[in-house]
Amino acid sequence: MIYFDSDYMSGAHHKVMERLLKTNSEHTTGYGTDPYTAKAADLIRKACGAPDARVHFLVGGTQTNATVIDGLLARHEGVLAAESGHINVHESGAIEATGHKVLTLPSYQGKVSAEDVRNFISSFYSDDTYEHMVAPGMLYISFPTEYGTVYSLNELEDISKACHDAGITLFIDGARLGFGLAAEGSDVTLEDIARLADVFYIGGTKVGALFGEAVVITNPSILKHFTPLVKQHGALLAKGRLLGVQFEALFEDGLYFRIGSEAVRKAIRLREAFESKGFKAAVPSPTNQQFFVLPNAVIDLLKEEASFEMWGPRGETESTVRFVTGWSTTDEDIDALEKTLLTYLKSSCATAVM
Repeated sequence: MIYFDSDYMSGAHHKVMERLLKTNSEHTTGYGTDPYTAKAADLIRKACGAPDARVHFLVGGTQTNATVIDGLLARHEGVLAAESGHINVHESGAIEATGHKVLTLPSYQGKVSAEDVRNFISSFYSDDTYEHMVAPGMLYISFPTEYGTVYSLNELEDISKACHDAGITLFIDGARLGFGLAAEGSDVTLEDIARLADVFYIGGTKVGALFGEAVVITNPSILKHFTPLVKQHGALLAKGRLLGVQFEALFEDGLYFRIGSEAVRKAIRLREAFESKGFKAAVPSPTNQQFFVLPNAVIDLLKEEASFEMWGPRGETESTVRFVTGWSTTDEDIDALEKTLLTYLKSSCATAVM
């Protein structure tokens, strides 16, 4: 069986595991006050071109989203997000559980537009009864989006300006940031993300780490007492060194970026394998997530050899599926998938002739 369900199905990259094993018997202080965590934070600040940024390490993506959003919003405020956004669809109401409403915007293949942000805020404050409504206090976007698409630099700059003109904060979910930065044709750098967002996070769980996300706060006026908030949300790891060691390994020599590039290269190979057999991508994703609308007969055959996700309910004759590559995906995996597709086509041709 070959696995394309997600990019966190295997453990950690071998270099991360080696570093964890090498430091396993050491004794250090807890909660991220150790030298490894300090070095990892310095490496991230350097990679971001943000020497004054505050860096915090949390255990997982859902905790990170819930903690950051809860910390940024006043009690009467909600968070703007694409209707297809992760916090609106796949977080089991984690944001609402903190007492904040997700205010949805139209989604364009997973992205939001600066114009829609401006229109929402303008319309809100044009309503004489706005004091009785949930106010838009921030904007959440992800890079890349739920559909594997990425914002251009111009789009991000326009969105950032729209937020700051309106006096709301911009938070970028970077659970798959490594793949977004490596996206085919992308003109966005990590330095751009750090410059344009008030706060964002660098995902480790899906990009080579066993677990962990690095929150980067570039706006000095926000989240000043973040550590106690992290603890309140159950996202502060007592053995914080485990996070520091992993991110040190990922950022010490550019491993994080190489993992992203390799996974995207293999995802493009996977897409080309489908397209060469006549199956077109459902969404023009330039990242490690690839979506296809396939005949159910093809899906059933592929499931005998590969594991992947149905993206939504199964249709009567065809359905949308998602294939994801990661650090452990091999070129041999792509070859095996292509061979299975070829087997299906040969079988279909033989049946048609009969």
